[in-house]
Amino acid sequence: MQANFTPGPSQLYFTVKDHAKRAFRDGIPSLSHRSKDFEAIFDSATTGLKELLGIPDGFSIVFTSSATEIWERSIQSLVAESSMHFVNGAFSKRFFEIAQQLGKKPSKIEMADGQGFHSHEFNGNPEVIALTQNETSTGVSLPLSFVHGFRTKYPQALVVVDAVSSLPYPVFDYSCIDSLFFSVQKGFGLPAGLGVWIVNQKCIDKAEQLLAGGTMVGSYHSLPSLVSFAKKKQTPETPNVLALYLLSKVVADFLHKGVKAIRSETEYKAALLYNWLESAEVAKPFVIDKTFRSHTVIVAECASAMSKIVPALHAQGLFPGEGYGKAKSTQLRFANFPAHSKEQFEWLVDALEAV
Repeated sequence: MQANFTPGPSQLYFTVKDHAKRAFRDGIPSLSHRSKDFEAIFDSATTGLKELLGIPDGFSIVFTSSATEIWERSIQSLVAESSMHFVNGAFSKRFFEIAQQLGKKPSKIEMADGQGFHSHEFNGNPEVIALTQNETSTGVSLPLSFVHGFRTKYPQALVVVDAVSSLPYPVFDYSCIDSLFFSVQKGFGLPAGLGVWIVNQKCIDKAEQLLAGGTMVGSYHSLPSLVSFAKKKQTPETPNVLALYLLSKVVADFLHKGVKAIRSETEYKAALLYNWLESAEVAKPFVIDKTFRSHTVIVAECASAMSKIVPALHAQGLFPGEGYGKAKSTQLRFANFPAHSKEQFEWLVDALEAV
């Protein structure tokens, strides 16, 4: 028996194995992406996601190879000149750097690792405000009140939210954001290789406006192309049909369990681990301000105790994620996704207490 707490790829949801067996039995991986059977899978995945995440009418869902690709497609499709990035870790920084690499003129407000943001104020008039709601590298989560607060202050800007390592936990107000995206290998407990991009009509209109004005917004995976095929319950290219099938099935499993129950369990598990970290001698929460502590990626500052903690956990079949980048040798990251049961977290905390 073991449990994988790495924050991505993370532990598979317990139903995935059976769904995959059924998919191969039924020939799902060799389905034509222009067939009615595929359209039914596409429809099941998108309809289920809209119900699970409370996505209102007026938003479209399209699929890419990864959330990393969506960073690039977002900038290509939504930015003619400038974007504003709130940077407080490796992944939010990468979003900013991609805008630079694509020849745009991005600006950034940057905080140190482990810190969040207290002000919406900035200079300039960007076309896109880019937010990483849950910074996977540091365990900092931006409060939803902060994310939603940009709409009234900057009504002309498109608010684009990376929620890769937090969904399906947060409850977003879609009247306050324009684009939301994630990949499936974290909170959805699936193998890597599929990105989910949720956009409203303002985003689609902006991409079409840029395209009409001669701006390159991508080729087969431009936003207008992705949306035009999504209206037919299809994709521009031959997609990963198996990944879409598995997503549709796991989303149905989540709906059967109930998203409220999933969110409640997430909070219970996070409280277990944070309570231990608050009282432990060998480790402490990396994020000091509780306002910004992630419920879904919990980062522990372990310093010299790493040499004791990691072997002890491995001996029991518990596998935490390493710290990211320069923190690899001093921090541990613990994913808290729907694939992780309450019993696994209780087991984890018992093992940590024994160190």
